[in-house]
Amino acid sequence: MGLQIATNVAAINAQRNLSLTGLRMGKVMEKLSSGYRINRAADDAAGLGISEKMRAQIRGNQQAVRNAQDGISMLQTAEGALDEVHAILQRMRELAVQAANGTYAENGAERTSIGQEILQLKNEIDRIATATKFNGQNLLTGTLAGTLSASSELLVGIQLNTTGGDATVTEINVQGARAGSYTLTGSGTSLTLTHDTLGVSQTITVNAIAPNSSTTLNFANLGVSIKLVSDNGKSAAGLVTDITATANNQFTVTGSGSAQLQVGANQGDNLSISFGNMQTTQLGASTSLNALITDDQNVSTIAKAETLITEIDGAIEDVNRQRGELGAVQNRLESVIRSLGVAVENLSAAESRIRDADIAELSSQLVSQQILQQAGISVLAQANQAPQAALALLQR
Repeated sequence: MGLQIATNVAAINAQRNLSLTGLRMGKVMEKLSSGYRINRAADDAAGLGISEKMRAQIRGNQQAVRNAQDGISMLQTAEGALDEVHAILQRMRELAVQAANGTYAENGAERTSIGQEILQLKNEIDRIATATKFNGQNLLTGTLAGTLSASSELLVGIQLNTTGGDATVTEINVQGARAGSYTLTGSGTSLTLTHDTLGVSQTITVNAIAPNSSTTLNFANLGVSIKLVSDNGKSAAGLVTDITATANNQFTVTGSGSAQLQVGANQGDNLSISFGNMQTTQLGASTSLNALITDDQNVSTIAKAETLITEIDGAIEDVNRQRGELGAVQNRLESVIRSLGVAVENLSAAESRIRDADIAELSSQLVSQQILQQAGISVLAQANQAPQAALALLQR
């Protein structure tokens, strides 16, 4: 090979290899600093695709664990309330057994006192059932969250202008209501809302609406509220007359007592929880406690007290059954959490083997590239000195 000055092939070769060494060392340092073997698709396209799918499963399972934990909290809320319902039923039974004793005169004051306590305890069961909620959803009324049916939505916006001024229905809130049909009836300034299927009702007193104002008819015991606005005002009696007219006085609520929990990373991987109606309209052996306990005369005779004992035994069995179902589902959710924990662990290990960097291997590669870089710099320096030999020939 001759001696050239214009083209230093040795230097070009040394520079090219030095550049490749720098590129490889840069990738090694990137992997070491990030902790990942794959930082971009170019590092391992297939590995990146597999890794991202695994990450989706890992994060989905981690969220499913939190979902299951929330479900357990939901179950514990309902079960805690039912524990108190059990205590109330035991006290009611104790009172009924007391009233079944012949030492108390029938229709006497003592039996009335016992009946008053039983009536209050019955009302407390209904209050607990209505008030027990989780994230705004009713747990013990048989309907987690009520929804106004499509046909009943037509009542929102209806004008009530026929009697005693004007008013417009702007909202019918049924989120806390049980599913079924409802009917409004009334007289004078008294307005009654009745659940047609259960026969449960609540009566409120309606007030007049002032001009350019609003009012809310709140049937809290049934979980229903109706909001009205008025431009010119409307009398209380006129409001009751118009809102109980045949065209306006009925609406339907839809909903169920089942909650669907997403307990896996994929679509359809779910579990259903059913919450029954624990109000006194549904508790009892043959006749509901609500139908049997209507006033303070519920144990006025020994026969009534004995009948009540039987019905309370049935109510206790109803609550036992519901608590047993909730407990079984809670145990199942705990198994789900353990299973998901193992899945997350194994998927994380598999994803790590694909995605994470091997620090020991990369450290060795870094040392090797550093040595090559130093050698390349030295060789490039020597190649750059080679043309100096031609200068000696020109000086003679």
